[in-house]
Amino acid sequence: MSASRDDEFGFAPDYDAPVPYMQRTRDYYAAIGYTTAYRWAHYTAAPFQPLKKTLAQSRVTIITTAAPYDPTKGDQGPGAAYNGSAKFYQVYDGDTSKAHDLRISHIGYDRKHTTATDNGTWFPLPQLLQASAAGRIGEVSQRFFGAPTNRSHRVTLDTDAPEILARAVADMVDAAVLVPNCPVCHQTTALVARHLEANGIPTVVMGCAKDIIEHAAVPRFLFSDFPLGNSAGKPHDVASQAQTLELALRLLESASGPQTTMQSPLRWSEDASWKLDYNNVAQLSPDELARRRAEFDKQKEIARGNRAA
Repeated sequence: MSASRDDEFGFAPDYDAPVPYMQRTRDYYAAIGYTTAYRWAHYTAAPFQPLKKTLAQSRVTIITTAAPYDPTKGDQGPGAAYNGSAKFYQVYDGDTSKAHDLRISHIGYDRKHTTATDNGTWFPLPQLLQASAAGRIGEVSQRFFGAPTNRSHRVTLDTDAPEILARAVADMVDAAVLVPNCPVCHQTTALVARHLEANGIPTVVMGCAKDIIEHAAVPRFLFSDFPLGNSAGKPHDVASQAQTLELALRLLESASGPQTTMQSPLRWSEDASWKLDYNNVAQLSPDELARRRAEFDKQKEIARGNRAA
């Protein structure tokens, strides 16, 4: 009866909704033996700073959680397994007048449905430069900024967010576009956006984890219902990437107050069953969970050594 009613009314399947990443993450880590639930950042109000200039007069920067490629740190290419060696632990910046090879092997993006062959899906600098050339924005800031994906709220709030703010102020940034990739990346960029906004810099987060971003209460959020790792558009689809950035820019202009979410009209595919896969314990065998626990413990040791160094 339910299936026939769905067909009659044109209902979508129940799983074709934003992926519940916070609950998936809690269930997943409990299933591999980590039973202390992670405390996701939660606010019920957000700071908000309207644009002080039109976008056509504004200097805009990007804040990313992607890492610069380092050939000494193991496999970071398309299809690479999670690589804790490639993580970074301090804020970095890069010259926006140059090309950059930024990668996401160090974080938990959706490796089943994301090829990671096009960094335009997580680092929209080419699109932002085109927006500047077309007069859509005034200019691209001389630097972009890398935000460490840190599970520690205190480190993000007390160290990384203030450091990004200081660099943005030094560059006289008028607005910032933040682009997360993994679940914790979304929390990181939410906290950074809140800090920038509270200190006078308007922001928009472009992301795929709606529950995490809205739980942390950001000023503006462009939600793309895509697999993690594709916050800036579809891979090898320049029109998708251009449209996604344009939607984010419109949201910077049009939001009348904080906690404004805009959903991109783009769909990843007609088949939404990809949403059932990411860290879904119902889809994983006991042997696979045991393998993942062993791999997670190994990567924790690697990361601990890198942090100490």
